[in-house]
Amino acid sequence: MMENLYKEEFCNIYKEHVTREGGDRLLSWLSTTDFFTAPASTKFHCACEFGLVMHSLNVYKVLRGKYFEEGDSEESFALCALLHDVCKAQFYKISTRNVKNEETGAWEKKPYYSVEDAFPYGHGEKSVFLIERFVRLKPSEAMAVRWHMGGFDESVKGGSFAISTAFDKYPLAVKLHLSDLEATYLMEHGTSEARKH
Repeated sequence: MMENLYKEEFCNIYKEHVTREGGDRLLSWLSTTDFFTAPASTKFHCACEFGLVMHSLNVYKVLRGKYFEEGDSEESFALCALLHDVCKAQFYKISTRNVKNEETGAWEKKPYYSVEDAFPYGHGEKSVFLIERFVRLKPSEAMAVRWHMGGFDESVKGGSFAISTAFDKYPLAVKLHLSDLEATYLMEHGTSEARKH
């Protein structure tokens, strides 16, 4: 089963590198959510079952493979990449809508993902909040997770310049953002169920 493969790979990387106090409890909590089966988006990248864990692994692979330098922390890379989108656990629900079948002309019910945000705290902010319920993040890790959306972040669109300071002071934040972009727009191109129809 695909879920088991993605979950196993995620857990192996996590357990190998995350040794910080509370890390085991965070991993246990993840298993009580839909993190390992949820999509990563409603219709864009990895909008499919297991999409969130697939995306998390892809971001880790880009971050670790391209941007790890002497002096960088394996634990920081694993925490940030694997958990940057933890805010998306318990975030999507499956709904249905009527779609006309072009061949038969009949209307058919088709499933789709919609957002049901029970805790609207922001995107990167919410991931930091959820991680810190279990594990104390270093400032560089918190900044990386908080600003991983780069210019797509709502506060940046609203005119905030804080991201510039964060990117200037914390190279990990820049590295995570670039890894997220590459995973989303290059590696995961064509991974949305919604865009195949």
